[in-house]
Amino acid sequence: MPRPVKCRRIERLPDFRSFSPDDINASETVLMSLDEYETLRIMDVEGATQEECAVKMNIARTTVTAIYDSARKKVADAIVHGKRLLIAGGCWTVEPVQTSQEIMYKGANAMRVAITFDNGEVFQHFGHTEQFKLYDIEDGKVVCEQILDSDGNGHCALAGLLQTAKVDALICGGIGMGAIMALSDSGIRVYPGVQGNADEVAKAFAEGRLEYNPDARCDHHDHHHEDGGHCHGGEGHCHSGGCNK
Repeated sequence: MPRPVKCRRIERLPDFRSFSPDDINASETVLMSLDEYETLRIMDVEGATQEECAVKMNIARTTVTAIYDSARKKVADAIVHGKRLLIAGGCWTVEPVQTSQEIMYKGANAMRVAITFDNGEVFQHFGHTEQFKLYDIEDGKVVCEQILDSDGNGHCALAGLLQTAKVDALICGGIGMGAIMALSDSGIRVYPGVQGNADEVAKAFAEGRLEYNPDARCDHHDHHHEDGGHCHGGEGHCHSGGCNK
């Protein structure tokens, strides 16, 4: 019977997830797992040794060697043969983001929803939000609430913060694709393109009548928020704190 794969600990999720050559339309994609990316980041960017990388990722040095060799071969394959490089998947767990706030207890049957929050409204830029409002939902009703400070973290650290807070779903205005992937990798479902009073939005989500736009994106200047999707709050599933495969 094969030994189970041990999840690798990751300190940072990548800010950029895909790379393609400019001069051709790449017809093939090389998939690099997040743990492979992490070995490149730790050793080639931070300059750490394999032993130091093994400690950071909570795995054996021989495992680091194998992951690192695989990652470098994939980079070479993409560069030499003009393929698209996509970073996703693997067996890993993100390093929790510490917060000085005490986070409210989450019941076993509760679904926890975070909403980007500013002065009672849904804040319209995920990566710049200074606060989230957490809502625990049971049996179609909001049963607990708490405001959580973001402490000025960037979007990848925000994903770790929400995972630490045991969030199952995020409701927001505009959000970039990199942030969506970071949240998805953390097991957090995203409902973008939402505006209005945060408490009313949470109530609509709990009752399965939230209007949202699954294609809403934002960049540095432009925000597009249009109603389009329909959310059933009871369909959420919790992956927080687990091993992503």
